[in-house]
Amino acid sequence: QVQLVESGGGSVQAGESLRLSCAASGSRGSFKAMGWYRQAPGEQRDLVALITYGSTINYADSVKGRFTISRDNAKNTVYLQMNSLKPEDTAVYYCNALAWSGTNYWGQGTQVTVSS
Repeated sequence: QVQLVESGGGSVQAGESLRLSCAASGSRGSFKAMGWYRQAPGEQRDLVALITYGSTINYADSVKGRFTISRDNAKNTVYLQMNSLKPEDTAVYYCNALAWSGTNYWGQGTQVTVSS
């Protein structure tokens, strides 16, 4: 049973930074891609950043230049460094892992709150 455990959320002031981590357990191998999505109240869940096993990266336009995604394939862990946070970044952030089989796994979510 694959489990994704997120950590690093919290409450900060605008302009400050946070680093999210997500560790996958229960998998025999690595993942095709790992990433972060976020969902604000009343909104849909949207992609924030995605990194493939080969380190191809995609960012949402709203976070380009401020957020950095990275992963450790040996540890099945993905990170999201969030700098220059804005109030509009406030959301629940979900870790996602896409297995080579096509199965999607989700973490439980971690709250990020940015106040002005």
